[in-house]
Amino acid sequence: MQKAQRSAKAPALAVRSLIAQLTPALFKTFSQGYGKKDFRKDLAAGITVGVVALPLAMAFAIGAGASPAQGLYTAIIAGFVIAVFGGSFHQVSGPTGAFVVIIADIIAMHGMAGLQLATLIAGLLLIFMAVSGLGSIIKFIPYPVTIGFTTGIGVTIFVGQLKDLFGMSIPKPAPEFFDKIGQYFEYASTSNLFALGAGLATIGIIILVRRFLPKLPAAVSAVAIVTLVSFLLKFPLETVGSKFGALPKGFPAPQFPAFSFGQLRQVFPSALTIALLAAIESLLSAVVADGMTGTRHSSSAELNGQGLGNLASALFGGIPATGAIARTATNIKAGATSPVSALIHSLVLLLFTLFLSPLVQAIPLATLAGVLVVVAVDMSELPRFFSMRKAPKSDLAVMAATFILTVVVDLTAAVQVGVLLAILLFVKRARDTSALIPQGAGKRLAEEYLGKSGAPSPGDKLDPDSTVSHAIPERCEVYEINGPFFFGVADMLQDVLGGLEKAPKVFILRMRHVPAIDATGLNALRSFAKRCRHHGTALILSGVREQPIQAMAKYGLAEELGSENICSDLDKALKRAESLLAKA
Repeated sequence: MQKAQRSAKAPALAVRSLIAQLTPALFKTFSQGYGKKDFRKDLAAGITVGVVALPLAMAFAIGAGASPAQGLYTAIIAGFVIAVFGGSFHQVSGPTGAFVVIIADIIAMHGMAGLQLATLIAGLLLIFMAVSGLGSIIKFIPYPVTIGFTTGIGVTIFVGQLKDLFGMSIPKPAPEFFDKIGQYFEYASTSNLFALGAGLATIGIIILVRRFLPKLPAAVSAVAIVTLVSFLLKFPLETVGSKFGALPKGFPAPQFPAFSFGQLRQVFPSALTIALLAAIESLLSAVVADGMTGTRHSSSAELNGQGLGNLASALFGGIPATGAIARTATNIKAGATSPVSALIHSLVLLLFTLFLSPLVQAIPLATLAGVLVVVAVDMSELPRFFSMRKAPKSDLAVMAATFILTVVVDLTAAVQVGVLLAILLFVKRARDTSALIPQGAGKRLAEEYLGKSGAPSPGDKLDPDSTVSHAIPERCEVYEINGPFFFGVADMLQDVLGGLEKAPKVFILRMRHVPAIDATGLNALRSFAKRCRHHGTALILSGVREQPIQAMAKYGLAEELGSENICSDLDKALKRAESLLAKA
């Protein structure tokens, strides 16, 4: 009766738990009490980070091959929606450098319609991650993979900005990395020294402001100074307005893209990459914010907010968005207390778009290129990249492969191959740490097992359940599996009987150090049991732990082996073996 009541309550408890995990930080802020003092702090922080986000939103969009207006739409709409539904108290979201490369590739291959579809799919994938609780797993993307594609993105962004930094006139910029470099040599004679001066001045001012006036927003200061000087002295520079025209005073009507299943298949890998990058960067940014403020974000709520934000951005013609570490840190340093500051940041950008667009249109493209060059250098984290040479060769190989694929092929392939290589590396290491160890007595034990170290380890002598302290009967073999029994180690059992000089009458397989078994392990164990029966060998399992015994029962393997042949410890297994040998 009680068991039935618990079963009935389980779905309700699961729903309540999910609702708690998805509860936005903004709701928690207001439920815990929010006063005028908090609002004044958030207002100041929101204005500050809104001004900082203005050039970055446009620079990232232009660097990806989109329009500056799309970057602003994204920062305004996605930034607002994520602030409402997200799980971090201080996160500021919008376009980021991590997306520049993948967006450029999608636009080159599938156009703006393909980018819109990919962003919508990515939004749905992020919501799925939130509801399924995958947020806690996303954090464990291997370090060699993240450093490989982060540095690769930095290098790609840097190379992509050289056209605008030098003011080159290239009729149709190539999307491929080496083709771009070839074009730069081909069109080097079209360089504009005024553009190069504006770009280098921007980089120099950012460095100086960071060094001597760290409280000032470096990128905003540099863009404002260079834009003002260029405008007053009438330098012949290509600007946001001259290339893209006037910024629209308003937003496009929301529009769902028409698509076919063929297009869906084509853009899905890119959408998956967007979702993974958005999840990784937003959760990393949220962790950084927690470390700076002492708060605690909800991974599920944050991913849900990111998913909804990307859906909204795509419907209004924007580009992918995620949590931005630099803007989040600026928000915190400016005194933000809650997600209200991120809402104000979006409203500040909206005011710029509606009422100050002439100022925005006067910004030289070389200046925004200079900002992105600094972002690229910051992203590349070259000291960490080069420090990986001291890491194990396998990790170095994963990082190098991810880096090369990011630069030479595209980010989608890099992330997929990098994660696949990391999984294979994990399987190899797990297999190396798992072992099938012979523990029988006599010369064979000394030759096959103890010969590796020369003698039993001191731990074996102290262990009361060790075979060293037990008499192993004749015609009985004892082997022990150490580590998880999964697909990476399942083949260890297959050739054990064939490797023995004579098939034993009893084979004891110890599983006291097997915390878990998967379907491949279960199938391998079933096949091994069949081989034992074929050779007239009785199979006894010893010390089977909770997860493996439950899995074997569910798989029907426990019934096949017989409950009398599944023993709780070695003593009982040896007694069972002696009784079977007595009957033989």
